Amino acid sequence: MSELTLGRLAEESWDRFGDYDSMFYEGVWHRSHALAERARRTCGGFVEAGIRPGDRVVVMMATSPEVPMVYQALWAAGAVVTPVVFLVGAEELRHIVTDSGAVAIVTSPELLPTVEATGLAVRTFVDTAELERAGEHGPVPRDPTDLAALMYTGGTTGRAKGVMLSHRGLWQVGRASFELSHQEGLDRAIVPVPLSHAYGLIVSVAGMHATEPQQAVLMRWFDPKAFLSLAAGQRVHYGTVVPAMLQMLLAEPLEEHPLPDLAFLTCGAAPLGRETLEEFERRVPGTQILEGYGLTETSAVTSFNPPGRRRVGSVGLPLPGYEITIRDSSGEEVECGDVGEICVRGEALMLGYWGEHEPDAEGTTLAGGELRTGDIGCVDDDGYLYVVDRKKDLIIRGGFNVFPRDVEDVLNRHPDVVMSGVVGRPDPRVGEEVVAFVQLRPGATVTADALVGWARERVGRVRYPREVTFVDAIPVTSVLKLDRKALRARLR
Repeated sequence: MSELTLGRLAEESWDRFGDYDSMFYEGVWHRSHALAERARRTCGGFVEAGIRPGDRVVVMMATSPEVPMVYQALWAAGAVVTPVVFLVGAEELRHIVTDSGAVAIVTSPELLPTVEATGLAVRTFVDTAELERAGEHGPVPRDPTDLAALMYTGGTTGRAKGVMLSHRGLWQVGRASFELSHQEGLDRAIVPVPLSHAYGLIVSVAGMHATEPQQAVLMRWFDPKAFLSLAAGQRVHYGTVVPAMLQMLLAEPLEEHPLPDLAFLTCGAAPLGRETLEEFERRVPGTQILEGYGLTETSAVTSFNPPGRRRVGSVGLPLPGYEITIRDSSGEEVECGDVGEICVRGEALMLGYWGEHEPDAEGTTLAGGELRTGDIGCVDDDGYLYVVDRKKDLIIRGGFNVFPRDVEDVLNRHPDVVMSGVVGRPDPRVGEEVVAFVQLRPGATVTADALVGWARERVGRVRYPREVTFVDAIPVTSVLKLDRKALRARLR
């Protein structure tokens, strides 16, 4: 048994096979040993730059071969990877950098303006060229219980919180994910999900557990036409998607892009409608959709439908090492098949929330070694998990969490706005669309389109509201809290 740390795991994965084409990106194949050498040099660069074990380093890059390389280099240096999805705005990035106490940022040239807009004096590396000029450096000793990743997420209200994930937790979930999904001979995957998302991060870790050489076809960002072209041209065997991607693919002439080599797609990050699954499989014969379920707090994956044992409508069986219990509102375990809150126990759970953050009253909590997810579901007689509902106010748009309060805070800062309320409207393409209700000051002249633009500049390209509706007054409860239930009732 190897040391359960990710820097050591990366070294073992490089030594496991000979040199081969391992990553295809924008028309170029990258060799495995060349990427390994670059990762070791990047590690040396971080060490020379003064990055020390336990230091948090923000990685905000569009997907590329450099992203997993930077992760591996930071883990080898003993640092804590703090991934940030490239779609975030300057204000959210400022919060993450400040809250985490990050000592450095690694970013891509096109994202540098967002970093600069934070106004923070934090050392910034643009790509890896400067870092790679150093000599190679091997992994420093770390304990499996040490912090490996600090991933920012949130519950139903409030600002994003840092979820602390250990080397051992990510190592174990990565191994379980690979073992449950791997089919011998299927070795070429298309990866359109952002590697800076929890889903993409665990895909990277799972790949380091491969028992035969694996090839990854990376997409800088998802585009349905490019996905179909790459999947066909590179004859991929499987891939990773979120429901919104499947919806966009269904809008394409799939029948004109035969994918005879595509055996399955793993799907997670948001609920998937049964109709979407069935239509995709009907139009892409021979391909199965394998759903899974997880939270950042469970190191990204909690359950999965193994190939050959899929149960449509379910999000699968618990990963080895995880125990799922369904509890009622009083915390008592319910009978098999009854609906209640999904609770998870296992060594791969988060270590806790970073700093002084407290879990939301109706969100995820960790107590007594058990994670209360806030999600509602049930388990059948064979142990398959079904997710019935999710956290009360959290909006999941295209697989990304949108925290209503973040959007409301930005809208409320506009000089013409008295108050706002943000909710999610079910949407067949992206899962949920962000909708804002706004109460204006007397004599205000701002338009709905102007408010959409105001929000987009400040919260990023995922979280801004696509619809703004003006109302005479924002409804509140008897204790003067925003009444989201009343707002949802007004949705068209």
